[in-house]
Amino acid sequence: MAARRPTEVVIFTYQVGFGDCFLLRFVYASMARHVLIDFGTTGLPEAAESDQMLRIANDIAVKCGGVLDMVVATHRHADHISGFATKDGTASGDIIAALAKAAVVLQPWTEAPDLAVDAEGPLPDDHQGFAARRASLAAMQVFAAELVAALAAKPPRGLSKAALDQLAFIGRDNIANLSAVENLMAMGRQRIYAFHGLAVDLRKVLPGIKLRVLGPPTLKQTATIRKQRSSDADEFWQIAPQRLATEAALGAGHDELFPGHPYDRTTRLPMEARWFARRVEAAAGDQKLALVRVLDKAMNNTSLILLFDVRGKKLLFPGDAQIENWAFALAQPEITALLAGVDLYKVGHHGSRNATPKTLWNGFANRGGRTKKGRMTTLLSTMPGKHGSADEGARSEVPRTTLLKALLDDTDLHATHLLDAGKLCDEVRIRLV
Repeated sequence: MAARRPTEVVIFTYQVGFGDCFLLRFVYASMARHVLIDFGTTGLPEAAESDQMLRIANDIAVKCGGVLDMVVATHRHADHISGFATKDGTASGDIIAALAKAAVVLQPWTEAPDLAVDAEGPLPDDHQGFAARRASLAAMQVFAAELVAALAAKPPRGLSKAALDQLAFIGRDNIANLSAVENLMAMGRQRIYAFHGLAVDLRKVLPGIKLRVLGPPTLKQTATIRKQRSSDADEFWQIAPQRLATEAALGAGHDELFPGHPYDRTTRLPMEARWFARRVEAAAGDQKLALVRVLDKAMNNTSLILLFDVRGKKLLFPGDAQIENWAFALAQPEITALLAGVDLYKVGHHGSRNATPKTLWNGFANRGGRTKKGRMTTLLSTMPGKHGSADEGARSEVPRTTLLKALLDDTDLHATHLLDAGKLCDEVRIRLV
């Protein structure tokens, strides 16, 4: 029996810049099993080579001995799945697909490709609502693509360069990578679309390891929470189709509210009206930016939250889950007690301010100073300067300065932006015996 239990876990955190890619190796007495969690980027570091993702795929092939036992795509954002893209059998996604021929592929329930109005999916007694909301998610991605393309071609007045850069970044990240999505749909021998509480039996794939799915919850599971937040219930997970249509219509017609009236000395707009015009144009630009932010938040909240229990060691991988995703799990005393004992935490959403809830952070019993016995380990895949702003009014830089300080002070932090230039990955070893 002992031979069927791991003796060590090795975790490789790959340098993908702004993105995630983790290879977990579970070492047994006479074998090893490998799990790939995410493989994507929306911006490589300046020191990285242009073929970095291909190099990483080849390195994964070497490290796993040509076989991946499990592939996890926490959610659809490009910075988590772009590496799964294929091209003529030679791209990074082609390499991963060859490694994962017999793998179990785990994705959130929102990615199930064959759901229909009468599908017997995660919401067996609410098929119609489930299908409609899932359809709205696909519609949001199309809307994001069209909106970002239009704004890139003709930026609205009133938005700063920083705001425009943020809008473009979020929009690109939300646009579906069709090749990567289709590759994941066809990959492996078994695909599981998971949600909070789903029992995932991995005894044959990862013997001696227990996997708990803490998120995302289904819409049915979040009904109580949605009721408590009735003022914005339609934004809790996805924009409802009727609202999406309304908001899309708001952006139709002229891109400018005052066409033909630039704010310079040649304007025909009366002097007393120029102040008002500037304010209205700025508000319209802010509204468009807010729409794309909503899309980004909705997609992040479909992230898988996975807790691996390996001989008493707990490894937490939450993708980009934000507070709406976390809230359901953190409201349950059994789950918070379980999370208190986490030994390794993959920092959510590249270190953003809204993906490591303080309830979660304060509950970690193993965080503490350098002399703390059994001090927890944290993994952070990020790239400063890519997203957000450190301005006092915004305080949205990624990674967030205050969170980064807490990670450095209270955990053994392994962060990709602290790796030596040219180093392909970081390595963490956890002995289990």
